[in-house]
Amino acid sequence: MTRRGRPAADRLSSALEDQQADERRRAARALLRHPLLTPSTPDPTAFVLARRHATWLADWFAREAGWALACDASCVRLKKTTGDWADDTRPAVVTGGSRGTFSRRRYVLLCLALAVLERSESQVTLGRMVDQVVALAAGPGLEEAGIVFTLADRDQRGDLAAVARLLLEAGVLSRVAGDEQAFVNATGDVLYDVDRGVLASLLVARRGPSLIAADVEETAPARIAAISAEPVPDTDDARNRSIRHRLTRRLLDDPVLYYDDLDAPERDYLSGQRGALLRRLTAGTGLVAEARAEGIALVDPTGESTDLGMPEEGTEGHVTLLVAERLARHLRERPGEGLAVSTIHRHVRRLATEHRSYWRRSAQDAGAERELTGIALARLHRLGLVVLSSSPGPAGPGPGDGRPGDGRPDGATAPGFAVPLPALARFAYSAPRISRSKARP
Repeated sequence: MTRRGRPAADRLSSALEDQQADERRRAARALLRHPLLTPSTPDPTAFVLARRHATWLADWFAREAGWALACDASCVRLKKTTGDWADDTRPAVVTGGSRGTFSRRRYVLLCLALAVLERSESQVTLGRMVDQVVALAAGPGLEEAGIVFTLADRDQRGDLAAVARLLLEAGVLSRVAGDEQAFVNATGDVLYDVDRGVLASLLVARRGPSLIAADVEETAPARIAAISAEPVPDTDDARNRSIRHRLTRRLLDDPVLYYDDLDAPERDYLSGQRGALLRRLTAGTGLVAEARAEGIALVDPTGESTDLGMPEEGTEGHVTLLVAERLARHLRERPGEGLAVSTIHRHVRRLATEHRSYWRRSAQDAGAERELTGIALARLHRLGLVVLSSSPGPAGPGPGDGRPGDGRPDGATAPGFAVPLPALARFAYSAPRISRSKARP
């Protein structure tokens, strides 16, 4: 090759390397948002990129987070495990239908539906699946736990339709004919194809649920932690690797990592390794590290890895932003103290009058402020911006605390206080200052 041709070849090689690195980062971000990718759902382009770079992605996720990656023609599955088993901010959600957030009953129905699909043929109707779910739900164990499902009313049919929609979004089912709403209305049925490869990849556990010892505490976080427990060899290197994986999982998966939430070994490790850790994570994902005195957030400028963000449009979006601003002001004035939810109700009621020309008409109805406040606080809680508590102090939620009521039949009682967390300060704003420019001569 001539000397004149060498720079052009170098530029081409550099461009190809940059393209490859960009594709890997895009695939990593897609898997962080959608740990299960299929050729048709939820992002066919991301599925192609993930399969193309599967070897690199598997090595990177295993090294940095301790997550395994499985890849075949039917799906790419990132087997994510959380860094906090008590986290209640990531409920299953379906995009279609009303009340998309899953309730306790829907989770039970989902597990029963998966058990039915394991034994089904390659095609199944929703009605047939429902009949078998009802039969399994009649077991004494579920009745003792307070789960009763008889398909006696529209709400119960709606719950099973929501389960079917979730499985459609995951790629376990693909609709051949019919519509879920017709089933809810008792006017029709739905026929599905069942993808057994995707179905087999859903469960992420190191131990089968049936192998959990009877003496494990009867709480969801404890039993989930038991089926996902990772044994750590008693060596310094293994302990440090385990700490690094826990920190990485929270940095990649949580909106914010607060130092106060870490134990002493995690804080010690992060104080010495923060720079190197963040450089590796940002280089591999394209996320931007934002480190503050209270913690760290990996921000995604593209939004490709973000499944939940601050809304910007509509009545609920405007309410959420204004409630965030009110809580940010409270954080500046009384750091660590909660603001009474009743005070937020009154604030939202005033806002509804102030913005009546822009908000939907129903926002003026009696009691609408409670629903709008609940929606706003639930989102802020899921984004790691507030803690919902029964007391005004800085402590986290106690027994009986939870998210504001979201219309679920078995939803938790609304807490009495919203405690703003430091990351909420980014939503504070000051009154604009208008300066007059000198007139031109």
